Amino acid sequence: MFPLQGGVAVVTGAASGIGAALADVLAARGCSLALADVNVAGLQDVAVRARSAGVKVSEHRLDVADNDAVAALPEAVLAEHGRANVLVNNAGVALGGSFEQVSPKDFDWLLSINFGGVVRMTRAFLPLLRREPAAQLVNLSSVFGIIAPPGQTAYAASKFAVRGFSEALRHELEGSPVGVTVVHPGGVRTAIAANARRTGLSNAETQAQMEIWSKFLRLDPKAAAERIVQGIERREKRVLVGRDAQRITLIQRLFPVEYWRMIQPRRRKL
Repeated sequence: MFPLQGGVAVVTGAASGIGAALADVLAARGCSLALADVNVAGLQDVAVRARSAGVKVSEHRLDVADNDAVAALPEAVLAEHGRANVLVNNAGVALGGSFEQVSPKDFDWLLSINFGGVVRMTRAFLPLLRREPAAQLVNLSSVFGIIAPPGQTAYAASKFAVRGFSEALRHELEGSPVGVTVVHPGGVRTAIAANARRTGLSNAETQAQMEIWSKFLRLDPKAAAERIVQGIERREKRVLVGRDAQRITLIQRLFPVEYWRMIQPRRRKL
């Protein structure tokens, strides 16, 4: 078991959703926190809750797409905590619309956060993780890093990239103190869909998408966070979050090319 009590976890995207729930669960395990997000007000609320568990918490305004800000973060964490033995790359955004509807600028914006942010944070913090007797790098992919639905070209591309990056890095770090966990959440009840950019979509198309996602995003973030933290403690290489993620993964294995034909009727019944 990987010991979280007395450790220091850096969590991006910590102001809401899965990131905020992870802060709660990690604090309950006795793990100090360096919480990072662009949403300062939300970050403060999460930090107050985490401190009530009796752990040290630092808050860092951070845009993971900002190279200089990410490069400066390790020194700020060291100044506050002296070390870091867990990095959770959770920050992410969504983008609605087909490939032809989405602008190149918006496509690149999403990739810079969802994938580029993981790479930047990993590059910045890997030297700190290597100093530890045992450390864990945790990268949030998605069930859309296993399947690729229509209307999600940018998001699926970023989450497949996170998966590939994580798996290759795990192989490179074999024999080192640093383990790598890649997480594939299914439908977790967060605001990521509501906050998604939807340039190029009509009001009717936007409303239709929101109705679909409201049925799909059902798992409580706290339950998702508990499963992810269990995966960290067990040093699992891959964590599937939610029964829907487990079912979808099985269907993809059985029908690697035709999975969407098999999943789509189920999706309509959600």
